[in-house]
Amino acid sequence: MATARVLAVSNGSCLLTKTTSFLAKQRPYRNNLCFTTRRAAAAPSLSSRRRSLTCRAIYNPEVQIKEEGLPETLDYRVFLVDRSGQKVSPWHDIPLRSGDGAFHFIVEIPKESSAKMEVATDEPNTPIKQDTKKGKLRYYPYNINWNYGLLPQTWEDPSLANSEVDGAFGDNDPVDVVEIGESQRKVGEILKVKPLAALAMIDEGELDWKIVAISLDDPKASLVNDIDDVEKHFPGTLTAIRDWFRDYKIPDGKPANKFGLGNKPANKDYALKVITETNESWAKLVKRSIPAGDLSLV
Repeated sequence: MATARVLAVSNGSCLLTKTTSFLAKQRPYRNNLCFTTRRAAAAPSLSSRRRSLTCRAIYNPEVQIKEEGLPETLDYRVFLVDRSGQKVSPWHDIPLRSGDGAFHFIVEIPKESSAKMEVATDEPNTPIKQDTKKGKLRYYPYNINWNYGLLPQTWEDPSLANSEVDGAFGDNDPVDVVEIGESQRKVGEILKVKPLAALAMIDEGELDWKIVAISLDDPKASLVNDIDDVEKHFPGTLTAIRDWFRDYKIPDGKPANKFGLGNKPANKDYALKVITETNESWAKLVKRSIPAGDLSLV
């Protein structure tokens, strides 16, 4: 028999001005949110780009994490619900931008764990579940060393070839985030992060961006603002991330993944460009300007 647990999302001081703007019952407003914030971020001032982001990282728009089923079973799902108990989509209903130069990040896989959790993009309300292959739960061959998840309101368009990355097409998923902070987070937790770099992974011919970021409440967050800072304060981390994602399929007999952009990470500005472009692709998707196929838009 399925079980359900409700976990409160931690409080923090970095809250949205309108905590109800993302709710499922207000989804006609969703596109407004995307375009309004995108225009505001299109030409940030030099002072805003350099502003230190030091506020609390936990984003608490009065949502809770609701677990249905038991972990490490085929029926297990992690939902986000509002105060009334209504389910909301972590992919579509949580805003991408927080309005202060940071972005919202939703944890799918906590650091030092191996269960391959991901947003179910083809299920209503897009809950987080454990991925499967041939009816069996999937695990990485070894623990992932960083918190891993997605940027809401982004989408890698599978019909769009990226001329800068070997003409690879998008992988039909939200953009992935590798969060390098010291704390292990929880599945479904929503954090504020700042992007630092980007890796252009090519997985079986599909472009699968990895945005390297740090949570604003990490002790080192104020020290890192771009790719060079990562090398200084987290030496070897960018290489370790690339190598981990390059090699994790090899134990299963598959070839190593490849990387574009000269096999090197790109800087913060490039990461922001990726985020903006994939947010625009998501906006077209939810406006149904692009066929959704099996993707859930609710």
